[in-house]
Amino acid sequence: MHLKLPLFLVGAGAFLWGIIGIFVTNLYAIGYTPLQVVAIRALFASISLVLYIVVKDRSLLKINISDSKYFIGTGIISFVLFNWCLFRAMEVTSISISVILLYTAPAFVAICSRILFKEWLTTRKVIALIATFIGCAFVIGVLPSFHGSISFLGLLFGLGSGLFYALYSIFGKYALRKYNAITVTVYTFIFAATAVTPFSGLWSAASLFSSLNAWLNIIGLGLFSTLLAFLLYTKGLTKIESSRASILATIEPVVASIMSFLVFSETLHLWQYIGILMVIAAVVFVQESGRKEIVHKKESSLGNNEARNNSITRFKQN
Repeated sequence: MHLKLPLFLVGAGAFLWGIIGIFVTNLYAIGYTPLQVVAIRALFASISLVLYIVVKDRSLLKINISDSKYFIGTGIISFVLFNWCLFRAMEVTSISISVILLYTAPAFVAICSRILFKEWLTTRKVIALIATFIGCAFVIGVLPSFHGSISFLGLLFGLGSGLFYALYSIFGKYALRKYNAITVTVYTFIFAATAVTPFSGLWSAASLFSSLNAWLNIIGLGLFSTLLAFLLYTKGLTKIESSRASILATIEPVVASIMSFLVFSETLHLWQYIGILMVIAAVVFVQESGRKEIVHKKESSLGNNEARNNSITRFKQN
């Protein structure tokens, strides 16, 4: 039972991320633009998380001004552009396709990590990259006999969301060396909100905020699919391995596909479903690889310690 709760929390967080397309699509129907939706999400999340930290532990708000460069990376370059690309992709394609193209992020992380951190592209990672590429090809519809292809603009925004989402892991890796995960997250939202709001034209949509329907979807986007999703996922992550959590999080595109079908009657072709399964399998495959590598390192370390202890024992006996 002790392990089931963290797994449930991670799964609940991933589920809440998976339903984000419902709120975004409804906000578009009300009259908001993609950039305004990004601003709403960043503002709601930053204000809510600051209030949460003030109540829980104010020391988490302390940072050095010189470290702002990390949060420019996570907040502006990653969060703002990732959300804008994702929401634009949802506007020009479907929720299902947008979310699965977002899941090309692990492939971009692997490539960037090889360039920046000199992390090796293992056989498993290469296989996962190939599977991701083929899966995305099926999803966007490149087969000669397949007529369900998406527009170039949809592909561009979808892959863009994956790239900028991947950059969050890269910039975040530097920030997490100095700060708590919650500190990194709240300043990501603060920098994102500060950067995107002046350019969003949110004030021109002031009349839209008088609608109850608008506020229900704003609360759904900001509270459920942002703040609660993060808190639940992070809480679960403190009790289980990140690799297991990442694998469980792959329910997000499945949830997105189911919800888009139930709520908006979006349907996909057979090859697109096969492509979705291939991308999810690639994510699971590469995460399992990372978990086994960690276990192997621990076993090797234990083995070396045991060998060293045996040598000391033999030395003492002699």
